[in-house]
Amino acid sequence: MGKVVVVTGANSGIGLALCQRLLAEDESIHLCLACRNLQKAEAARASLLTAHPDAHLSTVRLDVSSLDSVLGAARDLKLRFQRLDFLYLNAGVMPNPKLNTKALLSSFFSRDLFHVVSTADGLLTQEDGITADGLQEVFATNVFGHFVLIRELEPLLCRPESPSRLVWTSSNNARRSNFSLADVQHSRGREPYSSSKYVTDLLSVALNRNLNAQGLYSSVTCPGIVLTNLTYGILPPFIWTVLMPILWLLRFFVNSYTLTPFNGAEALVWLFQQAPESVNPLTKYHSSTSGLGRNYVTPRKMDVEGEAAEELYQQLLDLERCLRAQRHDRGPD
Repeated sequence: MGKVVVVTGANSGIGLALCQRLLAEDESIHLCLACRNLQKAEAARASLLTAHPDAHLSTVRLDVSSLDSVLGAARDLKLRFQRLDFLYLNAGVMPNPKLNTKALLSSFFSRDLFHVVSTADGLLTQEDGITADGLQEVFATNVFGHFVLIRELEPLLCRPESPSRLVWTSSNNARRSNFSLADVQHSRGREPYSSSKYVTDLLSVALNRNLNAQGLYSSVTCPGIVLTNLTYGILPPFIWTVLMPILWLLRFFVNSYTLTPFNGAEALVWLFQQAPESVNPLTKYHSSTSGLGRNYVTPRKMDVEGEAAEELYQQLLDLERCLRAQRHDRGPD
């Protein structure tokens, strides 16, 4: 059997595009689509098989916002596989996104215009919710569920003789200014998505510090500005129709405007081709697209500190222990 690859959030957007591109890259892999909705996962599997009828494809139900679902999916994966070569941590949410029009307009009269246009920094706010486990929804989905999944799958991932890879889908919108170690879940802020993506950057650094010796390597990617179900909710459909020609034009000036999920998956596929030892753990690998549509990868140093990464890691371990103890106290499901 070829490499075993699990992709979370694989039924649409960047996750589905990644699956399509990985199969085009290496049809011998066993690809597992880990999705919250099994019906949509099976539909995605069927569409992939249409293009690759001999591919080895499976699905597993995984809702990363739910501790019970994460533990159940991990049990299932440990029964199916003896190893995992790649775990793509791609699933994510941006609930009820709202555009801060005041910040957008003011940016046109500032020196930060290029930065704001290329990263959407300060332009997007969200209304976060609370999960059944009592966690902030964005943090639970984008960060903590994946963290627990990694912890559960360590027996399949940590193999010094044959290194495994974690690949995170982060964002241009990951900003240190929206993150605080005193409020890791961002319960007191208005930009939980940005905070959660900065947490993934920090967590990747911490995972490398703690697990490289066991054969597990973590990398962070940014898909650029991609139009998916996450971004389409920001503005009404008719505005997107008006904006599309402008966005395509902007790509001649801002290479982060990848726009399509296929283009956005560039860095994730590129990492599939690299030896883990050759990848810088302090670098975020950005998918980029030229004005003429050529895809390439741009490496950029992450704005992270080792001490903060380690403190975050310990906080997540403590939170995991707390939730497991609560789950134990509730008794059998």
